[in-house]
Amino acid sequence: MKEDSPMFATPIHTTRALLLAMCAAAAIGANAQDITGAGATFPAPAYAKWAEAFSRETGIKVNYQAIGSSGGIRQIDSRTVDFGATDAPLKDEELERKSQLQFPALIGGVVPVVNLRGVKPGELRLTGAVLADIYMGKLTRWSDPAIKALNPNLPLPDATIAPVYRSDGSGTTFIFTNYLSKVSSDWRSRIGEGATVGWPLGTGGRGNPGVAALVARVSNSIGYVEYAYVQQSRLTHAIVQNAAGQWVAPGTEAFRAASTGVDWNASSGQMLTQQTSPEAWPITGATFVLMPRKPERPEQAANSLRFFHWAFQNGAELAQSLGYAALPPAVASTLVTRWEGITGADGKPLFKP
Repeated sequence: MKEDSPMFATPIHTTRALLLAMCAAAAIGANAQDITGAGATFPAPAYAKWAEAFSRETGIKVNYQAIGSSGGIRQIDSRTVDFGATDAPLKDEELERKSQLQFPALIGGVVPVVNLRGVKPGELRLTGAVLADIYMGKLTRWSDPAIKALNPNLPLPDATIAPVYRSDGSGTTFIFTNYLSKVSSDWRSRIGEGATVGWPLGTGGRGNPGVAALVARVSNSIGYVEYAYVQQSRLTHAIVQNAAGQWVAPGTEAFRAASTGVDWNASSGQMLTQQTSPEAWPITGATFVLMPRKPERPEQAANSLRFFHWAFQNGAELAQSLGYAALPPAVASTLVTRWEGITGADGKPLFKP
């Protein structure tokens, strides 16, 4: 009987099928460790760098979707991801109600950016009051005396200001409007703060990348983005007067100065805008991670905590290269002890360093 007859074909095909099944099972087993996150675009450049290095070291992939802070909160509420990310921190009572744990992961700054011919990065000076008046439509031309008084030697055009804002639910917007509410009583009473607000005028862009792209394309525009996007898109940023009356430029040291002395034990959702240090960037903010206290996918939850623990220990230089400030080591160590509140079905902590 020939070996290619049906009698011999059956065991050969069966063996191949078994091998394929074993390979598929192995692939599924490897992928089972991978983790998913979604939310703020603010930390996305840093998370991408961290994820790449973490994956090389551990073989665990981190799939992060930068969909905005509001989207991140919705995703973790529905438990479709292993961790959510938001720059607009949840209040402690809301975390308790949702049975979620929140912790800061990174510190950065929201930065005004402009598209003005003849103006170089760091040359334009703006105060919080002027920023608020621009976005409220009180100041409509770059030649307005209030702006010229701050920049007497700049070639500001007699042109209409084109404000750009975030069209999606955004923690970057929350940080920016929280700052404007602190420096302008008119803004606080008329517009207020939030991940979304009722912008009186302007054009909306989706995500930090959308705002950066609009400002780069539209002459005489002004927008606000996280500092990493300023560097990536080579945008012209302004310097801003801080609470101490100093004109400061955005950057890692200015962001770190805004976080100095903040008591993270008082609340897991501290705001870092308008801090009093003379070196502080006034529109600084932390970005936060949200996780359920009793996750439905315990292995992935444990690996999520492993990822952020790795980042706290090894990711500072990568973050700084993008213009962020890492959490101080003492703060990071304190936060890690709180992770014992994320437990499995047996009530035991899913991760211990």
